[in-house]
Amino acid sequence: MKTEKLSEIKKELRSLNHEQLVEITLRLTKYKKDNKEFLNYVLYNADDPLGYGEEVKAALLEEFQTLKKYDYRSAKELRKILRSISKHAKYTGTVEVEIELLLWFCRNYLVHVDTRSNYKPLQTIFVRQLEKLRKQILKLHEDLQFDYSTEFDGLLNEADERLRWLDKKQFEM
Repeated sequence: MKTEKLSEIKKELRSLNHEQLVEITLRLTKYKKDNKEFLNYVLYNADDPLGYGEEVKAALLEEFQTLKKYDYRSAKELRKILRSISKHAKYTGTVEVEIELLLWFCRNYLVHVDTRSNYKPLQTIFVRQLEKLRKQILKLHEDLQFDYSTEFDGLLNEADERLRWLDKKQFEM
């Protein structure tokens, strides 16, 4: 089965009346939880993406607090948290929310994960998020870059104190 291009779908949607659009939207939300979550964001939270980011943080905090102490399990749970962060950041479509969520993730990593562990996947998770943060910060306007760079540097200093395996110099801007 061939799927039409987005431009064709857009033309077809414009030709439909209000009732038909509502029906199609409701059908879409029934099939996938992600569609329902995205529609919920668009309808109720799109006017305040940073507030939505705070709601996401509050929802994910419990998962950090119940993080397993076993390296393999905690790595799996951290990846699950990161998938959720990526999904919600994609809903907002703003770089600022993604940076806020990643900074929050890294701070909670330092608090809740066993920092003495030599388990390579746990280390890789943190390093990749630092790399992603640095790249996202560089995409921002200069004023915001300065603000987030300051927070990022503070995070790097804290991580350097707690993690003996971290090379801080590779992340400096």
